[in-house]
Amino acid sequence: MPKRSEEMLVDLWMSLLLVWITCVPCVSMTPIIGQSKSTQTGGSAVVASGLGEGQRLLSRAKRGWVWNQMFVLEEFSGPDPILVGRLHTDLDVGGKNIKYVLAGEGAGTIFAINELTGDIHAMKRLDREEKAEYTLTAQVVNADTDEPLEPPSEFIIKVQDINDNPPQFIEGPYRASVPEMSAVGTPVTRVTATDADDPVYGNSAKLVYSILEGQPYFSIDPNSATIKVALHGMDREMREEYLVVIQAKDMGGHMGGLSGTTTVTVTLTDINDNPPKFSKSLYEFVIPEDLPTEKMGGKVKANDRDIGENSKSTYSIVEGDDQGMFEIITDAQTQEGILRLKKPIDYESKRAYTLKVEATNTRFEPGSNGPFKDTATVKIVVEDSDEPPVFSKPMYFLEVNENAPINTVIGTVTARDPDSSGSLVRYFIDRHTDLERQFNINVDDGKITLAKPLDRETDMWHNITVTATEVRNHSQISRAIVAIRVMDINDNAPEFATEYEAFLCENGKPGQVIQTVSAVDKDDPIQGHYFDYRLVPEMLNNPNFTIKNNQDNSISVLAKHDTFRRQKQEMYFLPIIVTDNGNPPMSSTNTLTIRVCGCSKDGIVQSCNVEAYVLPIGLSMGALIAILACIILLLVVLFVTLRRHKNEPLIIKDDEDVRENIIRYDDEGGGEEDTEAFDIATLQNPDGINGYLPRKDIKPDLQFMPRAGQHSGPNGVDVDEFINVRLHEADNDPTAPPYDSIQIYGYEGRGSIAGSLSSLETASSDSDQNYDYLREWGPRFRRLGELYSVGESDRET
Repeated sequence: MPKRSEEMLVDLWMSLLLVWITCVPCVSMTPIIGQSKSTQTGGSAVVASGLGEGQRLLSRAKRGWVWNQMFVLEEFSGPDPILVGRLHTDLDVGGKNIKYVLAGEGAGTIFAINELTGDIHAMKRLDREEKAEYTLTAQVVNADTDEPLEPPSEFIIKVQDINDNPPQFIEGPYRASVPEMSAVGTPVTRVTATDADDPVYGNSAKLVYSILEGQPYFSIDPNSATIKVALHGMDREMREEYLVVIQAKDMGGHMGGLSGTTTVTVTLTDINDNPPKFSKSLYEFVIPEDLPTEKMGGKVKANDRDIGENSKSTYSIVEGDDQGMFEIITDAQTQEGILRLKKPIDYESKRAYTLKVEATNTRFEPGSNGPFKDTATVKIVVEDSDEPPVFSKPMYFLEVNENAPINTVIGTVTARDPDSSGSLVRYFIDRHTDLERQFNINVDDGKITLAKPLDRETDMWHNITVTATEVRNHSQISRAIVAIRVMDINDNAPEFATEYEAFLCENGKPGQVIQTVSAVDKDDPIQGHYFDYRLVPEMLNNPNFTIKNNQDNSISVLAKHDTFRRQKQEMYFLPIIVTDNGNPPMSSTNTLTIRVCGCSKDGIVQSCNVEAYVLPIGLSMGALIAILACIILLLVVLFVTLRRHKNEPLIIKDDEDVRENIIRYDDEGGGEEDTEAFDIATLQNPDGINGYLPRKDIKPDLQFMPRAGQHSGPNGVDVDEFINVRLHEADNDPTAPPYDSIQIYGYEGRGSIAGSLSSLETASSDSDQNYDYLREWGPRFRRLGELYSVGESDRET
């Protein structure tokens, strides 16, 4: 059948369908005349049928409604409300006064009923996608009293679907990927469209998919919407991204159906299908011969059209580096091959190298024959450089005997200029490594000589640095370490290992070991130490002690008898000669001190002093210690008591006013013969001291003018009056002690047993004191006693 005829047939069927939908409700609700019972179930009502008004029987009867489920088309629009259906009841006979009442979803707003005829109309345009059905209730009531004549009955009005919604791709637009070079039919992705129309009724929601753009690269399954590869050999390096337009059409794809579109961006992902390729087949580099090892000499790069991990390569040297002079590493950032030196190169030895390098992909696709590779040739030309001298050894080991004479040749270092011109070399010692300048070197031939004597016992090793410099270019310097070992000679005599002090018991037995003695030697002979011990010649016939060799470089000192007594001799000195086995032998004389001590029966030393021997025999050591402790305690108490009496100050002042020059307790006047304690001329010239003499050692807080004393004529010096004046000034000066040095001797301390030696008192009178005892102190104090005796007699008269 032609396509045009097919479309006309579809339109004809659609028209018949609309007519049927409209007419069915009216036909189905036509009342059945002459029946008292309805053929439809679903409810019950009380009706009167064939009985008089006075003969009412209560019986259960089927409801008198005659109707079916109602339908209404969505999106129907017209000038008048559309008739949905008609309600009718058996009670509606004759001129009975009844009316129809409609309630439920949309009653009065969307749906309206004719109270007299029961016709239901749709007042608004309905959309099935918003609400597919409405549930309502119908009831017959008395038109005057609104009294229900029957119970309410529920019915449904369904909105009939029409194709008014196009398909939509909710998740679009889409992005998908597929490996390049995928086979035809390889799934790429799947798209999904939705249609809001009723999928049950008709073909309004039946979708068919197709490709509008993207052929011949991709295809789509019309029912499952799966996009697949449609072209063989799609290469990412040629084209990476494709835009595919997909259409979904309802009504099974027939004419009149609605459609929607979306886009799918398909990206070809990379696979390792391209080999690395060097940009050049031959690389040339010029490398100076003084280039340090592990430094870069050149770069090579192999490009790969792939991306990501598929483009990464590693580099290696496959030919031309038999000696292992070079290495090539891969820069992870730039994917370049870095050519580096593994060993120093020498222009004079070899001037050119030819290498073959290879770039290999790090990964390859499964099923392939292996990773892709490419090779290139690298030619390296060595450039001549001015190189520093090269020592024959990186480190020299030399030996010299200690105490070797000055200018002794220790050894020789040699260096040469590796350049073809061959410059002369000069040698020097780095004095930072030879601060004491113990060595010298010949600048021309590199001979190292001794500048100062060496002592192995002070320093066994000397490490110096020798430099070699080109004559024509002083900036070319090289260094070598010279380790000089000082060899030992026998120049130290052995001596006792420590200062021994032996103890000998008085009750010891003959042959008893008093002390074991060993010796040490600072020298370090190759064959080891061996010491020989002997007594000095004058002690060979010693009657008290002898020595015995222990065969382990030590000796034992033995007592010859048991008659040692502390009263006879408390200490013995035993000189011993110790000789080593060096060449020449060295020896020294060491003295062993032996003390005679009192010991217990078990041989334990108790006392080594003679004084302890004369103590009572019955007094034990504990008793001696107790007595000694008591004596010490008494001495401490006595010292504290005396110090407490002597610490009384001359003048009670604040702490900061204490003067150091007057607090002296141990000074004693020299009497008349002492002319240095003070200036006697001052006492003989009162006119010279009438003026105020301020203190020079302190700065008084207050200044007091001295009282004017009585002046005596030059021929009448009244010493007593002068002293009284000075005493008065001292008593009234609150700033400092008296300045006169005479008053230093007048303070003996309060409570002193001896009392004061001076007649100068500031607070008390000495008239009641007796000075006759001064005559008993000797001739030095006799004159002083006579003076004080005269003073007393004068005072009494």
